[in-house]
Amino acid sequence: MSEASHPSSRPRNGARTSTTTQGETVTSAIPAVDTAGVHALLERGRTLATPVLRAAVDRLAAPMDTVAAYHFGWIDAEGRPTHGDGGKAVRPALALLSAEAAGAPPEVGIPGAVAVELVHNFSLLHDDLMDGDEQRRHRDTVWKVHGPAQAILVGDALFALANEVLLELGTVEAGRATRRLTTATRKLIDGQAQDISYEHRERVTVEECLEMEGNKTGALLACAVSMGAVLGGADDRTADILESYGYHLGLAFQAVDDLLGIWGDPESTGKQTWSDLRQRKKSLPVVAALAAGGPASEQLAAQLAADAKLGDAQSADFDEEEFARRAALIEEAGGREWTSQEARRQHATAIEALHRVDMPAEVRAQLIALADFVVVRKR
Repeated sequence: MSEASHPSSRPRNGARTSTTTQGETVTSAIPAVDTAGVHALLERGRTLATPVLRAAVDRLAAPMDTVAAYHFGWIDAEGRPTHGDGGKAVRPALALLSAEAAGAPPEVGIPGAVAVELVHNFSLLHDDLMDGDEQRRHRDTVWKVHGPAQAILVGDALFALANEVLLELGTVEAGRATRRLTTATRKLIDGQAQDISYEHRERVTVEECLEMEGNKTGALLACAVSMGAVLGGADDRTADILESYGYHLGLAFQAVDDLLGIWGDPESTGKQTWSDLRQRKKSLPVVAALAAGGPASEQLAAQLAADAKLGDAQSADFDEEEFARRAALIEEAGGREWTSQEARRQHATAIEALHRVDMPAEVRAQLIALADFVVVRKR
């Protein structure tokens, strides 16, 4: 097993003063984040993309248009306008910066930003249903409010809209961007299929977990950060390097999400306590703990093997103390610390890719700031 994937390895770039207390997910070696600057980038992406996103959703037949509007946080379950949280808008921000990296105005990246956001939300609608998640962004999920059929149909419709938004541009660049989007979507679906299959296996290797998360999360972030550049006329080499940044940023993002999925504060995550443990997910902290060896690792493996012999109804009866004990075993075996370090390593790899592309210094600094923001998110 390589250093990149071995649970006992540690990234060596920079001093390490990590914590395992509730609140911090990664080491202090990541530089301080320009939070105000990052929020301005996210808000710019949301402001420029949302009108086009709303116009695309308005094309949907009733009641899919209303269901989609509820999912995006534009209306409540009764159809009343809201100012709900529609997500962090990281992908739209990346698409706009991607256009600027290629020397184009940020507005050139808007169709790419919208297309990627539509695909991302297609995946969320389906994932919530498949995973049985009842909460997203502190509200009931679409399948809970409008039923499983609408969640499936609206998800499918958003994917179709994503391709429409790009192809109606009618340019060679739009065709290139659409090919990248469809490839990323296929990988995203591959990752979801792998994630589901791993829930029913006693053992998953770290390499398998990273491959799954690269597909499920890394592929679409990689696509987002190349879309604006492609629409702006960048060559394939530039787009591929930007995708490398996005892919490794996606792995860092997912590693942090895996930490939040076990130890995250429900008030911040909008999900139940120990949410990934409840769903038997073989996330990075679990897989790394199982691979580490030692008493805690062996005890965790024995418990998971016993779980595999239980039905869903029996495992659903586990109480909070049981999930807390399992989380403690994962931490004792080193799974929490290793995942924190893996987020940091993937962050460093993403940043390195940016230095292989000629772009305005300000745009590079903004892409670095976004990467820093992803990795130091608090729970």
